[in-house]
Amino acid sequence: MRKNKFSAFVIAAASLAAILLLPACSVNVKKEANGQDKQVDINTLVGGVHVSKQADVSDVGLAVYPGARMKEKDSGGSDKSANVNISGFGYGLKVVALEYQSDDAPAKILAFYKEQLKKYGDVLECHTSKGNWNVNMGKNGSNELTCDGSGGADIELKVGKQDDQHIVAVESEGKGTSFSLVYVRTHGKDAEI
Repeated sequence: MRKNKFSAFVIAAASLAAILLLPACSVNVKKEANGQDKQVDINTLVGGVHVSKQADVSDVGLAVYPGARMKEKDSGGSDKSANVNISGFGYGLKVVALEYQSDDAPAKILAFYKEQLKKYGDVLECHTSKGNWNVNMGKNGSNELTCDGSGGADIELKVGKQDDQHIVAVESEGKGTSFSLVYVRTHGKDAEI
């Protein structure tokens, strides 16, 4: 069973959050009307974890492709948006991710987002295979974004630096397209998210 790109990224952020859970001082969980967790805030002596299913596309810094729809929960009940903030030990991570679908072809989605991403710098186009995002987080000793060269039919557009990046991952889905909008920001002790 393959993990979808969105779920894999959110799981990685949640795993880091679990490390901070051990010495938890306070946990605040807000529920949806159906009883499912909507937002979780954990404050510890060494930092905090804030996870919300209600991500706002404005936090990604990109417009939603015209006519696109937020993807519905998958068969496992996984939400298709998340806003995760983790801080502690002089380090912070912010991940905002939303997944959409459109009836338009991938080429149209890619053209739209290449133009959108230009405001953040030079756009890097990476070719990936299903379930393999190409997010650089402190690899290769440089802050420059790179493609890992995994190849594949899915396309990932990236712009920024390793510690501040905007990502649009596009894959063909039936007669349409599935795409994810992601913003990733990290910082050390001398910066704020």
